[in-house]
Amino acid sequence: MALDSDSIKWLKSRFGSNVKFDEPMSKHTSLRVGGPADAFVAPENVEALKALVSWSWHKESPYLILGNGTNLLVKDSGITGVVIVLTQCLNTISQTDRNTHGIMVTAMAGAHVKTLCSFALKKGLEGMNFAMGIPGSVGGGIIMNAGTSYGSMERVLESISILLPTGQVRNIKKENLDFAYRKISWNKAQIDGHHGQQVILDGCFRLHPSDPEKLKREAQKILETRWQRQPRGLPSAGCFYKNPASGMTAGELIEAAGLKGKSMGGAKISSKHANFILNHHNASAADFLGLMELVEETVLKKFNINLEREVKVVGS
Repeated sequence: MALDSDSIKWLKSRFGSNVKFDEPMSKHTSLRVGGPADAFVAPENVEALKALVSWSWHKESPYLILGNGTNLLVKDSGITGVVIVLTQCLNTISQTDRNTHGIMVTAMAGAHVKTLCSFALKKGLEGMNFAMGIPGSVGGGIIMNAGTSYGSMERVLESISILLPTGQVRNIKKENLDFAYRKISWNKAQIDGHHGQQVILDGCFRLHPSDPEKLKREAQKILETRWQRQPRGLPSAGCFYKNPASGMTAGELIEAAGLKGKSMGGAKISSKHANFILNHHNASAADFLGLMELVEETVLKKFNINLEREVKVVGS
């Protein structure tokens, strides 16, 4: 264990039953793989989160921020330092403003994207249906500028709140956010030039009143289309690769490379959608990494295209 005895003592005294040591990350990722984290902490509120981030930063101890673990491949060797999960302390969604430009809904980073979509449907608010069926947390969705063929976070996101390692909170408005395909960033000037790891606390979304029944029908149609195209029933991380800027999609490239249905150990490329790699049978992270390497090398060799991963690989 990389944590010293003083660190373990502080974590135990501060977080009690909300901290676990040598916690298998396979319990906390949608792929169901991953070795142990030195410490796995679920802060009970924002103040506890601030204290933990500040402590980790001052100790120069690495920390990984986790939502629902849907876009994460943790190596079998596990994670050095502290994993901080946001689903307990940052899980509320509320309507925060109403004006002529729309209705503002603030969703905290640890809330599920599907919960935000449901909230919008129940309130008869248009704008979130594009995200129907997207797994993961609001924070992860913001970081990834998550989207589908129906739209992306960029279309509805008005601002975000960010926690600096110092404990300060900054609000960054849309005009100061840089949106790209499956990516969002902001200028260092927005956070006083701070280079430490920041934590997204929440996002403010601009939605619009609409007919609730029409929205529900639209949402159902989007979900049905999604489920027809994508595999269900086995652990996955959603799409593994970003689609190249032009030409064939990542899934089409992998299929054209002859890799659809290919397996390595317990990991398998879906026979339904080649951009999904499934935990077919008690896979290890090494199985996924080996299959990913095969996919990337084969696609590069056949098509001279470097596939860019959507899934983040972490671990020591």
